[in-house]
Amino acid sequence: MDDLEQAILLASDSPAAAAAGPSVRAEALAFCARARDESPPSSLLRLCLAGIASSPHAQVHFWCLQSLHDALLRRRIVLPDDLALLRSSLLSLAVSSHAASPPFLRNKLAQLVALLIRLDYPHVYPSYFLDLLPPAPPQPGPTDMFARVLISLDDDLLSQEYPRTSDEAADAMRVKDSMRAQCVSQIASHWHTAAVTLRTADPAAAAVALDAARRCISWIDVGLVANDVFVPLLFDIAMSPGSAPPLAAAAVACLSAVALKRMDSRAKVGLLRSLLAAQQGLGSPDSGLKMAPLVTAYAAEALECHRRLGPSDADGAAALEMLEEVLPAVFAAAESGNDEDVDSGSVLEFLSGYVSIMKAPTEKQLGHLGRILEVVRVQMSFDPVYRGHLDVFDKIGKEEEDLMAEHRKDLIVLFRSICRVAPAAAQLFIRGLIVTALSSAEASVEDVEVALTLFFRLGEAVGEEEIRTGAGLLGELVPMLLSARFSCHTHRLVALVYLETVTRYMKFMQEHVQYVPHLLGVFLDNRGIHHQNAHVSRRAGYLFMRAVKSLKAKLVPYLDTILQSLQDVLSQFTSMDWANKDTKFPSSEDGSQIFEAVGLLIGIEEVSPEKQAQCLTAFLNPLCHQIESLVLDAKARGLEESSPRAISLQQIIVALNMVSKGFNERLVMVNRPAIGVMFKKTLDVVLQVLVSFPSVRPLRSKVISFLHRMIEILGISVLPCIPIALRQLLLDNEAKDMVEFLVLVNQIICKFKSSASAILEEVFPTIASHLSVILSQDAFSAGPASNTEEMRELQELQRTLYTFLHAMATHDLSTVLLTPSSRQYLETIMQLLLFTSCKHKDILLRKACVQIFVNLVKDWCSNSEDKLPGFRVFMIEKFATNCCLYSVLDKSFDLRDANSLVLFGEIVLAQKIMYERFGEDFIVNFVAKGLPEVHCPPDLAEQYYQKLKGNDIKAFRSFYQSLVEKIRPQGNGSLVFR
Repeated sequence: MDDLEQAILLASDSPAAAAAGPSVRAEALAFCARARDESPPSSLLRLCLAGIASSPHAQVHFWCLQSLHDALLRRRIVLPDDLALLRSSLLSLAVSSHAASPPFLRNKLAQLVALLIRLDYPHVYPSYFLDLLPPAPPQPGPTDMFARVLISLDDDLLSQEYPRTSDEAADAMRVKDSMRAQCVSQIASHWHTAAVTLRTADPAAAAVALDAARRCISWIDVGLVANDVFVPLLFDIAMSPGSAPPLAAAAVACLSAVALKRMDSRAKVGLLRSLLAAQQGLGSPDSGLKMAPLVTAYAAEALECHRRLGPSDADGAAALEMLEEVLPAVFAAAESGNDEDVDSGSVLEFLSGYVSIMKAPTEKQLGHLGRILEVVRVQMSFDPVYRGHLDVFDKIGKEEEDLMAEHRKDLIVLFRSICRVAPAAAQLFIRGLIVTALSSAEASVEDVEVALTLFFRLGEAVGEEEIRTGAGLLGELVPMLLSARFSCHTHRLVALVYLETVTRYMKFMQEHVQYVPHLLGVFLDNRGIHHQNAHVSRRAGYLFMRAVKSLKAKLVPYLDTILQSLQDVLSQFTSMDWANKDTKFPSSEDGSQIFEAVGLLIGIEEVSPEKQAQCLTAFLNPLCHQIESLVLDAKARGLEESSPRAISLQQIIVALNMVSKGFNERLVMVNRPAIGVMFKKTLDVVLQVLVSFPSVRPLRSKVISFLHRMIEILGISVLPCIPIALRQLLLDNEAKDMVEFLVLVNQIICKFKSSASAILEEVFPTIASHLSVILSQDAFSAGPASNTEEMRELQELQRTLYTFLHAMATHDLSTVLLTPSSRQYLETIMQLLLFTSCKHKDILLRKACVQIFVNLVKDWCSNSEDKLPGFRVFMIEKFATNCCLYSVLDKSFDLRDANSLVLFGEIVLAQKIMYERFGEDFIVNFVAKGLPEVHCPPDLAEQYYQKLKGNDIKAFRSFYQSLVEKIRPQGNGSLVFR
């Protein structure tokens, strides 16, 4: 044993181990492992018992107990004599245990005894609990040890809070049943005696005894604890100022377990009534502060009884009365802010349930709702500790804001419920908060923020019509909000939620136009766009744009005022020092939304033509001059992507783009063509940027975006500008550049249709040439390689290419493919379309390719002649066989998938079109040759022919689907694409 003891000390955290080297410790660990795993079970048992008896070291005792536990758990110790020796030794140790021994040793001993109880009780040894039960008067050591055994037994076997195997569940039931029959009443009596005797002498031992009691209450007779002797003692311990906090908490936990005991609802009402009788002040705020878990559990159980029994039942009504009697204590607990004692989730769940049973709240219940609103307010308030972080919005501030957003979710649901049940009470509560925040110069950031947040959430609960008319107190609250200037308005949190709340009630101004100047003040002064915090200023710009969209014509009288107020902000956005801004903003709040707001304002038809022209000229001309100056300067000095000049050019083009969003083609080209002339001149200036710097990719993207807008608003008049732009955009292209380019060309096709044919004839050969270099048929290869950034770009380009070809085929532009300069690329395009229509993993792309072929057949083939020699043969021999037959017979074609069924419908339609245009040529190849190759019976082939000739497309589709399902099993599930 001496060698083993030395090895254990070297392998543990003893002083000897600290002085030893790593190799010595490793050797000691190996020695201990051999002793544990290679010793015969009987020898290991006697070795460990000897170590516990003789060694003075706690590390040795722990190793011996752990080794015995492992051996017993793995069923290595099985001989009856060995088990009897182990049992008697452990019981002797447990009974003689004293409170001074280390807790980790007592826990390990308790865990080992609990394992023995599971294996032996009661069939092998029925006296475990009677042997372990401390005699009266209970002493701290044995009381503590007995409680730890019960706690270990609960953790490892009896508790239903953890998942158990069927064997564990059976063992737990056996142990519980035997204890109920033999010793539970003696154990409960011991708990009471220990609490009485040790509450002063050894509060820690009394607390662990009550913790063991709490764990057992769920499965013992509740009357053993819920009686006239035990319950008053528990209340006395819980409420007494002299009680040690752990002991008081253990008493409260026992009472909570009693309240939560599962039983019939009527019996539960009686139990709850007895608890209320035992503690007359259970509903007092003091009880809420000292017994938060109990009052919360009590209220929740009373609510559940009321729900189950119903309000018309006497016991159900009594449950509601008892619930409302303890509500003051629940409110005190919820408002205490003591996260250690109060489970805010349970409190919130109860309060939500309580509100949900209200239909027409009584005066008393309205009072309770007021308190619940206060609980919501307190729970939703930020901790002042984070005030600075939330203002500068650093990492800590962001984390706290995210945590609060998550924490508030259930609170917001509760608040909305109150708004539905008692809207007047909710509005009155918010009015009080707003008035208090405005009247006090000392109002904190946290109080103002939560008041505004609740006001914002009220706007979600009331209807739009109520906001518009100012129903209830809204007619008073909204004007109060618009004129509000809080003492802490400079703080980011307050300023942001203030702007969001004003935006939430925007519809109020539609009915009450006298408040429009107040609204403009909110957005244009230092509460909004001119706020000192950049986050607030940017967000204000975005929200102002939304306000302009909402109010439009009502803002026309204030156009000059608005433009004058925004002048400094607008010029700042396009200045070259904008690139030095370190703060990152979401793309929806990059500052450009102010330009969109300006465009929307100027573009309102109620603005006179003269005023519109004047404002737009004053806006566009300086920006165009700025572009020309920057381009001239950059030509002389060169232009890099990240240079201030390049970024300034980007900002100016973005500004022009956003302004144009306020205009449409009808206004620009029909009603007020002078505006169209201005935008046309602006486009000419912007295109000079593209001509001068076609390789600066960020600038290209901004110019393309602007071109998209000009195509939309200038219509056909923009066509002369497009060729030069497209030529520049085709220079030095990568995959993602071609995606942008093709998206632009697709818009041109969809907008101008056949009018764009000359442009397409010019650029298509270059497009095809570029794509033949960039793309290949295996751009959609499977496996890890397909997930690289480069491969994803190629895949996106391929998808965009199919969209481009589909647009050409469906907008009368397929003849472009037949021009001499384009024909050399036709073979590659056809093979790519054929492969995709048959094999592509994206079903919607396959459908698009089939539609392209159908349109090409319609455009190029007639009964008399074909525009493209060989195309008819290609469609009959390649497309019809591979796509219309082999691809649908392949086992990967899922006829249960909705998208696949849509593709199947297009394939059926393609067969009808080919029959109409190709006649007997199609029949000979498909019916006489293709179907027999896939083992289609002659009678089915004949039925196919008859259905194909008919006029009922639905009947033909249905037949073809059944045909595919019949012949697919006949060795056709893996046909090779040809």
